[in-house]
Amino acid sequence: MSAKVLVVDPSERPDIIKGLASEVRVSILKLLRGGEERNVNQIAEELGLPQSTVSSNLQILEDAGLVTTDTRKARKGSQKVCRTAFTEILVGFRDDIPDLGNDAVEVAMPLGLYTACEITGPCGLCSVDGVIGLLDVPDTFLEPDRMKTGLLWFTRGYVEYQFPNNTKLNRSKPTGVEFSMELSSEVPGTASNWPSDIFLQINGVDVGTWTSPGDFGDKRGVYTPGWWKLRGSQYGKLKNWRINGEGSFVDGVKISDITLDDLEVDKHRSIRLRIGVKEDAEHPGGINIFGRGFGNYDQDIILRIIT
Repeated sequence: MSAKVLVVDPSERPDIIKGLASEVRVSILKLLRGGEERNVNQIAEELGLPQSTVSSNLQILEDAGLVTTDTRKARKGSQKVCRTAFTEILVGFRDDIPDLGNDAVEVAMPLGLYTACEITGPCGLCSVDGVIGLLDVPDTFLEPDRMKTGLLWFTRGYVEYQFPNNTKLNRSKPTGVEFSMELSSEVPGTASNWPSDIFLQINGVDVGTWTSPGDFGDKRGVYTPGWWKLRGSQYGKLKNWRINGEGSFVDGVKISDITLDDLEVDKHRSIRLRIGVKEDAEHPGGINIFGRGFGNYDQDIILRIIT
């Protein structure tokens, strides 16, 4: 397994500090660190712990983005397969965080600044103050107030964002690009078991698909405003998509052989990101994208160009 390092400032990510503040959870991370996938029963057996204890602690690790999971068919029903998202975790205040050897150009894109969209309902937009336009009316996605969006959702289709390619200004050659965003499936109400195949496309090239396990409404998102009904989508999973010379990855797990060369980033003035759910998806379970003021991470869509 290639190294995947998380550098975290505890003042910015208390959820990760909570995830590490347990001997059980640290033991789970150590067990998964080698890169081999394990299901809940295997983890419980190897650590000598009750399955219920493992399940509850895995949920905390998953919510913090430290572990990724997939639900797969088993002989009887389904099983939850787990893997670690990072091989190393470095904790320090931002002024003390070491340089890991790469320079990065970072751009934060507000959720409502999409430049194109083609979506089907149910769908909607929300700001931290309330609903924007009309729910379940796709034309609402053209409202000028969409610039205030902190949460958007739709069933099929896509939204597209156009990021400036700032490496063209300093004439540096990129070695990788990353996109970070908080995502979940979308179902009327909520359902933790509601898989959805969410695709990512860059500069017209299909990078790959991540299958969201569900639409999460069991508890209020850390930043989700109080007026937002608890029965609605509350938070998602923070996903990190990386494309470099070796392929395309989600949270360090390879999803396709598409490389940075395939994207021809150095030939474009902008980097076009398209994300959504395809009409012919195996699991067409819709999408929620959480921005500032909603969910667990209070961030825009982040682009990092690594040089």
